[in-house]
Amino acid sequence: MQVIERSEGHYDAQKVQFGTVYRWCPGSVVVECDCGERPSLTHSETTCPHCSGEHADIVRAEVAAARELEDAAMHPWRWAGDREEAGLPC
Repeated sequence: MQVIERSEGHYDAQKVQFGTVYRWCPGSVVVECDCGERPSLTHSETTCPHCSGEHADIVRAEVAAARELEDAAMHPWRWAGDREEAGLPC
């Protein structure tokens, strides 16, 4: 098995009518499994869906290595800028 790509966990910001909603996207790892498939695996999903190969040790090590994020990436609402428009309308 070989690690192809690793992505860090992050929040996606979505504008809604009365503000911003932040949705957590967990870190993931794309691996090339021994069966030839390239599944995207997360800390909680470590098994290849094609051959049921277990890759927990490597996936969890790669996801843990990606957790070294700065505060702005982990808590984007602290850096949202102008907050006068936040809240319920009068």
